[in-house]
Amino acid sequence: MRDDPTHRHDAATWSPLDTDDWYAARNATTALRDALLRAGLEKDFPYLRADLNAFGHGLVELGRVSPATAERLAELLRLALAAGLQRLEETSDRATEDRGLTK
Repeated sequence: MRDDPTHRHDAATWSPLDTDDWYAARNATTALRDALLRAGLEKDFPYLRADLNAFGHGLVELGRVSPATAERLAELLRLALAAGLQRLEETSDRATEDRGLTK
């Protein structure tokens, strides 16, 4: 029967708002959007959006970008990675000094 509780959550009544994957995709998209805004790249990712695939898995759609945008994004990632490695080295050096050891 149509009003039977066992039939209330069929494919026709499924909503992406009923899944944690939708919220995870939306939150990740928002975090990426905020970072792109800070980097001045907000107009370079016109297809950025949260989505779900046919299986209900959350996805972040980046879309197509120009070669110049891809190069700028690659450079930002290189700089971020270099800064992270430098911070790790500085932390390691400080820990070594704190223990009275020399490098």
